[in-house]
Amino acid sequence: LRRNPLSFGAMLVILAITLIALFAPLIAPYDPNATDAAKSLHPVSFRHPMGTDIYGRDILSRVIHASRVDLLVALTATLVALSIGSVLGSLSGYTGGWLDHLVMRVIDTVMSFPSFVLAMGITAALGNKLANVVIAIAITHIPIYTRLIRGEMLHIREMEYAEAAMTVGNPRSRIIFYHLLPNCFPPVIVQATLAMGWAILTVAGLSFIGLGIQPPASEWGYMTAEGATYIVSGEWWVFVFPGLAIMITVLCFNMVGDALRDILDPRMRGIR
Repeated sequence: LRRNPLSFGAMLVILAITLIALFAPLIAPYDPNATDAAKSLHPVSFRHPMGTDIYGRDILSRVIHASRVDLLVALTATLVALSIGSVLGSLSGYTGGWLDHLVMRVIDTVMSFPSFVLAMGITAALGNKLANVVIAIAITHIPIYTRLIRGEMLHIREMEYAEAAMTVGNPRSRIIFYHLLPNCFPPVIVQATLAMGWAILTVAGLSFIGLGIQPPASEWGYMTAEGATYIVSGEWWVFVFPGLAIMITVLCFNMVGDALRDILDPRMRGIR
């Protein structure tokens, strides 16, 4: 913590955002979907610390509730991608042969598309529901974990404890998932932390262009898109605060991921 106080601060911010998301109904001062035409586009004030939007909805309440959606989608997509990628990467790296070639060719095919463009196509084809957004983001992230775990598996399967586990008669599935896979996870944890930031950006980007979370649900990207139309007229608060929420959250996840890399990588510990 002494070496990297900024990352520790970022971790505290992520913890705070998570707690805000969990207790959003208790923290938010207003109903995020309650409209009031008389309060349309009110600036920042004591009663509305982040102002109101065109429908008179309290932006602070909507930003708080939007954290639940963005974090839930990003976390679920990351867990799904990590689970599938772990299985594919482990089997591919340990088994080799035709299975390895098949898995890697499929992964190369998926990675040949820009991740955001692929997520756009999947969401447009399946429909912009919450579950479909999760599926789209997970598909774009599966190749990352598959390649990472495959590379680690290719290395550790040649180590002495792997040969010892095979010599005593352990079945292949136990060797892969009990003895070897846990030792592949330190770099994967770092990647998953960084991927959370990218997943939040993807959710916000899809919602910004109308392919993500749909109104009246609160979502940072959609709120930013709504506020973008008022940049010229001077109602800056409508888009600034949702945009800041995206920026701060993604930045904190990246800083925590960088700190975890330093902690979990023995070579970095040796340098420091």
